[in-house]
Amino acid sequence: MRTMKAAVFKGPGRIVLEEKPIPAPGAGEALVKITTTTICGTDVHILKGEYPVAQGLTIGHEPVGVIEALGPGVTGYAVGQRVVAGAITPCGQCHTCLDGHPSQCGGKAMGGWRFGNTIDGAQAEYLLVPNAMANLEVIPDGLTDEEVLMCPDIMSTGFGGAESGGIRIGDTVVVFAQGPIGLCATAGAKLKGASRIIVVDGVPARLAMARRLGADIVVDYTKVNPVDEIMRLTHGQGADVAIEALGTQQTFESCLRVLKPGGTLSSLGVYSGKLSLPLDAFAAGLGDHKIITTLCPGGKERMRRLMNVVASGRVDLKPMVTHRFRLDQIEQAYELFANQRDGVLKVAITP
Repeated sequence: MRTMKAAVFKGPGRIVLEEKPIPAPGAGEALVKITTTTICGTDVHILKGEYPVAQGLTIGHEPVGVIEALGPGVTGYAVGQRVVAGAITPCGQCHTCLDGHPSQCGGKAMGGWRFGNTIDGAQAEYLLVPNAMANLEVIPDGLTDEEVLMCPDIMSTGFGGAESGGIRIGDTVVVFAQGPIGLCATAGAKLKGASRIIVVDGVPARLAMARRLGADIVVDYTKVNPVDEIMRLTHGQGADVAIEALGTQQTFESCLRVLKPGGTLSSLGVYSGKLSLPLDAFAAGLGDHKIITTLCPGGKERMRRLMNVVASGRVDLKPMVTHRFRLDQIEQAYELFANQRDGVLKVAITP
């Protein structure tokens, strides 16, 4: 039996490298040899025991690789093609998918998120992709692994937050937190036509990156009260759209407090505790506010569109890869990423 190396969840605080059998693709599936993947903030929630997954599961949901084998019924692809698959792998056939909510595939909340959640994920030498014809997209010639590495999750998520927020040309948009998701939300807001983008963070390197990706004004929350500063900058009017990209009570509440009446709070954060609404900021529920959540859109058409944006040169996310590790160093990579040391934004993991 052929085996592979895989990063396996062993319980809170423990993700370790183990040997696992290389899976064989069944009907409708494809086996992808991973060439590059990464670690997501959600993986850190799993590591800390804040999001439950089964012990023994391979973690990771951001795959870039090469088709190794195709299962029965998979047509239109060839062994050896370079491909990406989204972090979300909808079937494309169930009622929820056909109703326009493929991220919630199967009628379950987050049902489309399978890799590293309900099935083995991408932090391994090989990955079994379900519903391959709905989820595998061939990488255009001329694009490198690292250029498309953000497409499966953080680019799709960040852009999704801007799209779900309904940003219009000329809007003022605020993005709280400039980690990888928030940075992509900033880039997405720029592409959507926001005329003034205000971002909030406390790390100078992240604020500098935010400017590079389209932020007009940066607010360092370690130096000023961000809510007061944003209301001053908007002359008391507030923002048209506020995007929450961290997943804490404080940032969620701050987004509400900087919204104009009738504004939209677009929530991208993964919350691991109780979340409450302050009645004053929420105008007791009568302020015509909209609160919308987004699980990153997946599927091959989404991947095609995102790679088109990358190929066009309209956004360059390569500088977000700040560190590189071999799969053999996955535990070291987690230690760095989980503790946000050495200015890390994203890590590239190569088997």
